[in-house]
Amino acid sequence: MHQGNQSAVSEFLLQGLTTGPEQQQVIFVLFLCMYLVTMVGNLLIILAIVSDTHLHSPMYFLLANLSFADICFTSTTVPKMLADIQSQTPTISFAGCLTQMYFFMLLVDPDNFLLAAMAYDRYIAICQPLHYTALLNPKRCTLLVASSWVVSNVVSVLHLSLLSHLTFCDRRAIPHFFCDLEPILRLACSDTQLNHLVVLAVGGAAIFLPCAFILVSYALIGSAVLRAPSAKGKRKTFPTCGSHLSAVSLFYGSIVGVYFLPSSAHSAENDKVAAVMYTTVTPMMNPFIYSLRNQDIKRALKRLLSRKILLWRQ
Repeated sequence: MHQGNQSAVSEFLLQGLTTGPEQQQVIFVLFLCMYLVTMVGNLLIILAIVSDTHLHSPMYFLLANLSFADICFTSTTVPKMLADIQSQTPTISFAGCLTQMYFFMLLVDPDNFLLAAMAYDRYIAICQPLHYTALLNPKRCTLLVASSWVVSNVVSVLHLSLLSHLTFCDRRAIPHFFCDLEPILRLACSDTQLNHLVVLAVGGAAIFLPCAFILVSYALIGSAVLRAPSAKGKRKTFPTCGSHLSAVSLFYGSIVGVYFLPSSAHSAENDKVAAVMYTTVTPMMNPFIYSLRNQDIKRALKRLLSRKILLWRQ
């Protein structure tokens, strides 16, 4: 393990995605566009669901919360990266780094539970439709969402409390575009065995249990749909399930690539690519994934935009 000057580190240097000035300007424009698309797309989904009484159902309540979480956790990383590119001083204080990590973990973990809750919603709607209203009443939906935020807060506080006791040597350059847990742990010169154990145990449970729940739910849905005599029902169900599973695969695949592969399989470039996928690409794609094949969302968006255009003309 690296040994060096063990004086307190007051700030870190975020190396970003690339060091070339020309490439950085391209990255700035690209990520600014992706961020704006993410904000506008997810905000439109939320406004459409809130403004349309036809969408006041458990599935769309969960989708609105997913869009809100995507807006928030993307905003913990991308604006800072864009500001660093423009200022040419990509530094962040130790306290600022911990703060960014806390809000990032707090806001990204609910996606795991919301994706699982949405799979549960589809399972009940398809496999147990007569019990749908009883099993997914407003009180239970609110409890599911609130529980995801409480668990995420506990996980975030646990990771940060362990991280705050680590000693950092003279290495202060983070080969990343934001303060992520794994790159920070690699900079520590004190023992990080407990931190890695918590990442595997607590983080693994927070990620793999919802993922396993989603896979089981969709296995049961697939079995039920294949047994259904109606071909129309199959055509209607599989595109919706396929869209959700696409989002799930993109999100979980990139997270596993960052946090749960062996250390020998890690590289700074691969970690950056995987991080971009789940911090930027997935939140940007979710509004398209959940709306392009959803006629209810399309109609709600048309009504919303029509009302806004009429107001502007007046």
